[in-house]
Amino acid sequence: MKKTIVKATTALACVLALSFVSCSKKDDSASSSGKQVTIKYELWDSAQLPAYQAAAKVFMEKNPGIKVEITQLGWDDYWTGLQTEMVGGSASDVFTDHLAKYLDFASKNQLVDLTPYIQRDNLDTSIYMNDLEKLWQSKDGKTYGLPKDWDTICIVYNKDLTDKFGVSHDELNNLTWNAKDGGSFETMIRRLSLDTSGRNGLDPAFDKNNVAQYGLVVSHSDDRGQAQFSGLAYSTGWTYTDGLYDSNYHYDDPRFVETIKWMKKMQDEGFSAPYTETSNGSASIFNSQKAVIVFDGSWMIGTYKTNGAFDVGFARLPEGPAGRKSMINGLGDSIWVGTKHKEESWQWVKFLASRESQEIVGSYGVVFPAIQSGVDKALETYAQKGYDVTAFTDEATAKDGTFLYPILDNSVKIGQIMTRTFDQIFLGEKDVEAALKDSNAEVKALFK
Repeated sequence: MKKTIVKATTALACVLALSFVSCSKKDDSASSSGKQVTIKYELWDSAQLPAYQAAAKVFMEKNPGIKVEITQLGWDDYWTGLQTEMVGGSASDVFTDHLAKYLDFASKNQLVDLTPYIQRDNLDTSIYMNDLEKLWQSKDGKTYGLPKDWDTICIVYNKDLTDKFGVSHDELNNLTWNAKDGGSFETMIRRLSLDTSGRNGLDPAFDKNNVAQYGLVVSHSDDRGQAQFSGLAYSTGWTYTDGLYDSNYHYDDPRFVETIKWMKKMQDEGFSAPYTETSNGSASIFNSQKAVIVFDGSWMIGTYKTNGAFDVGFARLPEGPAGRKSMINGLGDSIWVGTKHKEESWQWVKFLASRESQEIVGSYGVVFPAIQSGVDKALETYAQKGYDVTAFTDEATAKDGTFLYPILDNSVKIGQIMTRTFDQIFLGEKDVEAALKDSNAEVKALFK
């Protein structure tokens, strides 16, 4: 499966030791009471559940005084439930956290600062790839999570349909894009679109009102646009803000405005599935073979490859005027401040962030762990299955090939503002430039 990421990163060699030295005399710890302590752990991805069940089994064998109970909920229910449970005092001790979410929790004093534990146990946080550990550190030096994995965004394509159209992987893997004429990416989308009379989008007679097959489908978007607009927009040289913790948003930047205009144009001309058909995401349209190409993340590799209806391939995102760019995101594990078992929760978090655990998770071939040896295990598993996932890892190791979503407060409110804005734009309720100018001002006002 790959040019290994090892070549692009420093050697990662550190085995994390488990210790049971209590940080707080107030902890109702297993070591002090002699009783087994139950740690509740929560995650949202059902595909990753078996891997973490396996990790928990190994952890409990090593630590018989701690029992780990895992709960899995869907994305929306997960975050709604977690916040409600935190307020009500019944949240899970440890949970999978997201870069776009954790500072909102931290600002409400709902997360344990892991810095004292890291320092006490001399934990080497330099072992994580692409400086992922830094993303979990706030401006005031507190640490609210330890890295567990990373992901990039690529083109996912219906290989049966691209083969039918005579489109090669190399063509898809080397597309170019710009907001003015769409580059070879727009040409490809037109080529793969068909109306009900069998004419493709390169034919002047293509009927945009009677489309049988779209070249592209994207989901509704929030402020991140991770698997929607982010790669295209960044490839113009645009950035969300002026830095990781900066709040000077640029949704009104001409380069971003032109990117969104181009995306709406593709929809209006019948080459991209209409917004009204993607309210539940892009999967249903792509899986029904009504669209040939979709943008999506590496966490979806297994889901696409095992759909049972057709084979898929993965290609790099189009290269724009400023290069080829993919958002790189990474999940982490956080401890709820209300837990009665901080020490045992820390031992579980520390194990999840260790080489041993991440190699277990990697061996399931579901995600790319945050430690190189875990990535190597994932690559071995993908290769055994015959999956070519080099597009994701090539993007991750390319010089200046990835970018981060800004980490700062108000992410929930920003998401609400921008989701509403994109609804207005793609439903034709508001002019693109005016909508983005107004929403940018609204977002920036949150930080005044």
